Amino acid sequence: MMNALIVDDEEPARSELRFLLEETGRIDCIEEASNAREAVEALVRRKENVNRRRGIEVLFLDIAMPKTSGMQLAEALHQLKNPPAVVFVTAYSEYALRAFNVDAIDYLMKPVETDRLIHSLDKVEARSKPITHAQSSVERIPVEKGGRKVLIPVSQIHYIEAKDDYSCIYTGSERFLSTVSLAKLEQKLTTHGFFRVHRGYIVNLEHVEDIEVIASGILQLGIKNIPEKKIPVSRRRVVTLKRALGL
Repeated sequence: MMNALIVDDEEPARSELRFLLEETGRIDCIEEASNAREAVEALVRRKENVNRRRGIEVLFLDIAMPKTSGMQLAEALHQLKNPPAVVFVTAYSEYALRAFNVDAIDYLMKPVETDRLIHSLDKVEARSKPITHAQSSVERIPVEKGGRKVLIPVSQIHYIEAKDDYSCIYTGSERFLSTVSLAKLEQKLTTHGFFRVHRGYIVNLEHVEDIEVIASGILQLGIKNIPEKKIPVSRRRVVTLKRALGL
């Protein structure tokens, strides 16, 4: 269960989104704000209230608002050490690229569809789960090898690369084909210390050896025991990746 804040200057839009969020049964508390100033006040009030154990964990944020826009608010919050997750909810598609530059979790178009909203909540929950590097039970991933199924322990996986509708799983010395999509592998492996650094790659953080800054501030990762491979990091995932690595 999460605490959410809806920020939109139009009351009907706030009411509709509140209804949809309540219908999911996954939000513990929903607050509302009609502008950026009210949103900041709500965030501070919630954080400073000693009787509340948790602050606002996710903002559902409109972009086109008077005075301070939702984008400006998101950019300001992005500078905080532990900002709340941001999901943009807007009628304008042209801000999508800029939205992910502030590490937005998702970008929903009005009118919001229930399935897309649930998907956003899934992404918020996945992002907020602590990354753990040890599990009480051994998890394994089924792969294809020589016409038969082989089970690979997740601890042996260095990184995974998307290949059309399939995934290529790389250990230190071998490559295996999996019929499971990268998105589904991401859901399964997030709690095992894996991180989606790019739309085409998932890496095991335990096997990241170095981080290199190349042209235009783009990052790429070096992987242990695979010196010839450099994995690009999406710009919108840089901040979260650094946080996961303790940088």
